[in-house]
Amino acid sequence: MATSSHTASRLLHSGPAGAAELGEQLRAAVADMAGWMQEYGEFSPHPSMDVELTALEQATEQLRVRLRENYPFFHPRYIGQMLKPPHPAAVIGYVTAMLINPNNHALDGGPATARMEKEVVSQLAEMFGFGAHLGHLTSSGTIANLEALFVARQTHPGKVVAYSADAHYTHARMCHLLGVDGHAVPTVADGTMDLQALEDLLRTGTVGTVVATAGTTGLGAVDAVHDIVTLCRTYGARVHVDAAYGGFFRLIADDSPDGVAAAPFAAIAECDSVVIDPHKHGLQPYGCGAVLFADPGVARHYLHDSPYTYFTSDELHLGEISLECSRGGAAAAALWLTLRLLPPTSDGLGAVLRPGRRAALAWAHRIAASDHLSLYQRPQLDILTYYPTRDRLSEIDRASSDLMARGMQLPAAQSLYLATFTVDAAALATRGHQVVADVPRGRILRSVLMKPEIEQHVPSLHQQVLDLIADGQR
Repeated sequence: MATSSHTASRLLHSGPAGAAELGEQLRAAVADMAGWMQEYGEFSPHPSMDVELTALEQATEQLRVRLRENYPFFHPRYIGQMLKPPHPAAVIGYVTAMLINPNNHALDGGPATARMEKEVVSQLAEMFGFGAHLGHLTSSGTIANLEALFVARQTHPGKVVAYSADAHYTHARMCHLLGVDGHAVPTVADGTMDLQALEDLLRTGTVGTVVATAGTTGLGAVDAVHDIVTLCRTYGARVHVDAAYGGFFRLIADDSPDGVAAAPFAAIAECDSVVIDPHKHGLQPYGCGAVLFADPGVARHYLHDSPYTYFTSDELHLGEISLECSRGGAAAAALWLTLRLLPPTSDGLGAVLRPGRRAALAWAHRIAASDHLSLYQRPQLDILTYYPTRDRLSEIDRASSDLMARGMQLPAAQSLYLATFTVDAAALATRGHQVVADVPRGRILRSVLMKPEIEQHVPSLHQQVLDLIADGQR
């Protein structure tokens, strides 16, 4: 029997299949970091922090039991919200750095992880086409957008911030927090910003910054960033892009059959700032957001003084360009390690996104051909919206809610986790749905197909939804 001259590749799988190897990698990380700590000399741990192992084992057993109350975010049949576990490499990076617990606010709090943060931020900037830039990681997309709108206020004081009516609610909230007037621009039939309404607003001369959304969290709609940039430059407004959800689709924005539209994502390179959440499609644990500015000069808006930090180095300390103070360096280590293995390129991290995009397109095709389901609108990313075909909005609402509830109540090995999305009668009519609006608003179904494994499960997922509809009519 012939033998291969090459040793078989060792792989670290995601999910339960990789649990054993992940455990080995974590044990190695703990041992190696403990060895590094011992290089500084032995010392006796203070007894106040000692805990009995029996008590620890009992408490951790209770923890594991409590964690079973979660939904199975890791499984392909969980398609409810934009949730999934981090990549095992991110877990290894996070836990390894967390043993030291660096603080990336100042270089003396996290010299190694601060450098890692600068490296990954540069990778994100390159992905978006930014040259010179200023940016850092944040604890969330909300904080990242807060910082972007803070700079918008400082650069255009007294001016309005405009955003799509379907933009994330964080923009209205952060405008209120910052004392800035926010204006919601209507959307058109595909859930993107109405450009004519935007231009009418820009003509008033009151707008300082327009927020374009590259992937709304409800529908996954991508505003026409390229057209918004043209309008804003004509009327002297800045452009901020909220790409918290959809930013990594820049890697497959190539107009290909399993990609997404190129023009909106390519135009981000011409914008003033952008936000992205690596804790979504970047495979990171919560919380890991990022904000990037095309003009490094906006650092002047962050100027502050602290008599007990920023003294170990003349290099830029990340706290000098951040509204947050303490930030865990473990998040930077996790992202750094992940991007070493799955770089932000089309054939790296982009290959993780394409299956979800294909899944959305394939399932949309099945729904469009179905007599029992109706497609609310064609997916632009990997978020799918649809509903049980009924004549009245009240009936759609009841059927959608009932279907979601019954799917979750099935035995674990058959359970299906969907989500609902509230729409009004006008939104249905705008998209050409012939539904009697006997109530002003109702729920439809919404599925987030962001796990690449879902692609292979589309036929069974579709059939399971149909079976649930049939069971509900009996």
